[in-house]
Amino acid sequence: MAEEGGLLQAPDVYMEKIAIGPGSPPNVVDLDEGTSKNLQNLARAKGKDVSDLVACILNRPRHEEIISDTRQAGARIQLIQDGDVAGVIATARDDTGIDIYMGIGGAPEGVLAAAALQCIGGQMQGRLVFRNDEERGRAVKLGIQDLSKKYELSELAHGQVMFAATGVTDGSMLRGVRRSSISASTESLVMRSKTGTVRVISGQHDLTRKTLFTSSQA
Repeated sequence: MAEEGGLLQAPDVYMEKIAIGPGSPPNVVDLDEGTSKNLQNLARAKGKDVSDLVACILNRPRHEEIISDTRQAGARIQLIQDGDVAGVIATARDDTGIDIYMGIGGAPEGVLAAAALQCIGGQMQGRLVFRNDEERGRAVKLGIQDLSKKYELSELAHGQVMFAATGVTDGSMLRGVRRSSISASTESLVMRSKTGTVRVISGQHDLTRKTLFTSSQA
């Protein structure tokens, strides 16, 4: 959630992404640099060796080159099967051990991830990736004029931002829904850019209490 105009209206296409957590100088990593160069620059900024870095990458055939280049550079890799929003957020959470996220995933998910980083700090760049003219047309219909633009974090999400997510299935960031015959438990994450507050909320839901909503109450 953001103020009007605070989130990029991204088309349903792919986006190339790179993200790191807070604490590094501006422009340490850049989509226009190679994987090895980005890892070297980040390691220098963190006072580490490249071999100390952990890169989070979505396990997809399209990332074979990034994975190969990361291994050749000497960094470690944590492959994830899905959920690149969680992968980006992981760069800003101390308990994950993730230093950098790289790869191509959904553009709307990139905006969601940027909203989270605006709340907790970090750096991110994104660039739309098109496979055909139909996908380019989706972007044009949304008013995007420069189809090759490299978006900074503040262009993906800015102003007063809130981010909320609830786990449906188990993932690296949140537990999924747990059900019994009479109840369900959920785990949610809520962030706020104004204060930098991060709340993890455990919910217990009594399924025996059914509430009926009319159209005027919904």
